[in-house]
Formats: sequence, structure tokens, C-alpha cells
Amino acid sequence: MAEIAVLGHGVVGSGVLEVLYSHRDSITKRAKEEIDVKYILDLRDFPELPYHEKFTKDFNKILQDESIKIVVEVLGGLEPAFSYVKACLEHGKSVVTSNKELVAAKGAELLALAQKNNLNFLFEASVGGGIPIIRPISQCLAANEVSEIAGILNGTTNFILTKMIRERMDFSEALKMAQQLGYAERNPAADVEGDDACRKICILASLSYGTHVYPKDVHTEGISKITLEDVSYAEAWGGVIKLIGQVKTLENGKIQIEVCPMFVSRESQLATVDDVFNGILVRGDATGDVVFYGKGAGKLPTASAVVADIIDCVKHFKARKYLFWEDAREDYVEPYENTFEDVFVRAKAVNSDFALETASRVFGEITRLIRKEEPEGEIGFTVANIQVSKLQKSLESLESAGVSVLNHIKISDF
Repeated sequence: MAEIAVLGHGVVGSGVLEVLYSHRDSITKRAKEEIDVKYILDLRDFPELPYHEKFTKDFNKILQDESIKIVVEVLGGLEPAFSYVKACLEHGKSVVTSNKELVAAKGAELLALAQKNNLNFLFEASVGGGIPIIRPISQCLAANEVSEIAGILNGTTNFILTKMIRERMDFSEALKMAQQLGYAERNPAADVEGDDACRKICILASLSYGTHVYPKDVHTEGISKITLEDVSYAEAWGGVIKLIGQVKTLENGKIQIEVCPMFVSRESQLATVDDVFNGILVRGDATGDVVFYGKGAGKLPTASAVVADIIDCVKHFKARKYLFWEDAREDYVEPYENTFEDVFVRAKAVNSDFALETASRVFGEITRLIRKEEPEGEIGFTVANIQVSKLQKSLESLESAGVSVLNHIKISDF
């Protein structure tokens, strides 16, 4: 029998217990051993639950119990999660987590500690919830050189943008609906400002390229500035707007990584990923484009991924799963201002002719977009392959010349 402890009984933690108990027989068959939950750490009491006697408020009780070989961390946040996980790995206990903040910030350190002690530190649920992505990248696609990963990594923002595209809701109305439906009740700011997606793309980048990428090194924009006018211009261009986390390798050996709203062509496999669903595109040199699709969050989808890692841990007590990346290298991430991109610009002046003439003079070659019910004085246009530092200066020049810049949005290349 494999005895485990679960740290946290919130949404994910309670889901893990539900899956473990409701699928006990099938899980035992897959793990080749019965899995028993010996402790559940939580500061609250749950006398109404059938397993209420398993709760404890004392982490040291778990830490000092040598019969516990696997600890499941579903507390969320950086502390006390990091201290608990580090202590477990130092005391000979493998760890399974769904905590993206922990993995994005401390993954290299915890993986090194697990390797040193011949233990497992598994985190499938930290990126795609119920979507399998960590194992496919580390195992199924291991023969590939992964040149690029692009993904819709946050269900809340995707739901909001879907409402704006399909039903012409403005941003604030769509956000309010997301909160009412429970899609954004935890931390809507982390969702709409892109922080959640940033942590996830950093984990995928670290795993794929073997070097820790920290969220602080990633250019991140949210969707709060996206308007229905931008949505209409995206349609005129031939696509939709999605919040994308993207990383790619560059010829100079560095990586380009960012999270921001992008125009995505209707031909892209990510263009039809709608509502609370996530989609992750992995571009390998041998496989080409491979897309993983499903619900990226939620109680049971995330719990399912956590339990799969528990089973994997049980099956690999004496053979460590190889997941590893080194600590960050200096200058590994290309500075955002040095990167090149295609971009859409929406601007406004006293009249459209003046705005267009000024934009042509400042940027050189541009391609105009015309949306339905476009008002006099407003223009939308695209610029190809412009360095971000030059883009910023050009936008400032537009403003100085009397053309107000209303928004600018990257155009995707996948």
C-alpha cells in the first residue's frame, strides 16, 4: 500500500480526494498498488466529510511520518507551499503539485533537489489543468527539436474574448459575466493582466529548452485594453483576437517569449479554441504542429491530472521520472525591445486622410484595414516585421504629429 498526504482541501484538493475515492479500484489497477490517503493538511475542520478523521493542522506530523512517500501540494501560492515542498523533498518524500506559481518561480531548485535525493517532483496539472502537456513534451515529443510553443493558456480571458467576438459584449460586461459564472472569482486580475498565462508559458519554456525562464523576464500584456473596435478590425484582417503565450527559439541561441493579445488568423488551429477551453500548439521539427486542446482549469480536470501524477509516482518509487531544467542563464531571453513583429495599429485624427498620410510617412509601407461602421478620423493598419524599439518610437512620432494611438496589437505567425 502506498500512503500519501494531501496539503490543502480547497477546490483542487477536494477534487483530488473525490477522484481518489470514487475511482479507487481502477486507480489501484493502474498503479499496481493501493493508494491510501493518510493525512489531509488544512487549517479548517470538515466534520461532515466521511474522511474527516484524516485531517491535521500539523505539517510536521506529515513530515516526520516515514510511511508517507508521496505528498500532494494543492495549497497554491508561493508560501508556505515552497517551504513545505522543499522540506518534503529533503525528507525523502516525492511531491506532486498543481501549483503553477511554485513551479514557475522555484522549479529549477526543486527539480535539482528531487534529482539529488532520487525522488520525483511532478507537476502535470500546473500548466494545462486536465490537458496533458508536460508528459507529451518531455516524453512523446522528446525526439523533436521544439522550435516554438504558442498557447491559449487561460480560460477566463478566452471566455471574455469569445463573448466580445461572438456577442459583441464589451470587456467589462464580459468580465462581469465570467465572475458571475465562477470563471474569474479566484483572482481576476492575474487572469486578465496575463500573469496566469505568463507562469504557464514559462514552465513550458523551461521544460522544452532545459533552462529556467522566470516570469519577471517575460513581456506580459493583458486584455483589459481590447475593445470591440479592435475585434472588428481583426475580423477585417481575417482573424480573431486571443491572449497568447508564445516562446520560440532564435538564430542567436536565445529565446523570444511573451504573453499578449494577438491577431490570430482564422486558418490557425488556435482560432477556434473558444470559451473556457485552452489550446497549446507545439511546433517540432519532426512532427510539425501538434495541438493539445481541452479545459485548462476546473476542479475535476485539474484533479485528474494530479491523480495521474500520483499514479506515476507510485509506479516509479525506485526509478525517478526524468524531468529537469537548469537554473536560469544570463541573457538567455532576448530583450523584448530587440524583437521583431508584425503589428496592427488603431489610431485617430481630425480626419482619416490626415491620419493615413501621417502613418504612411512615419512607418513607411503600411496596409490599411477597414472595418464596418468605421468613423471618420479613425484608421486601422498593419506594419510588417518592425523591431519593437522602433515601433515604440514610431507610435510616439504619430502622437507628436497629431494622430492619437488608440491601441496596437501583435499579429501572430502561426
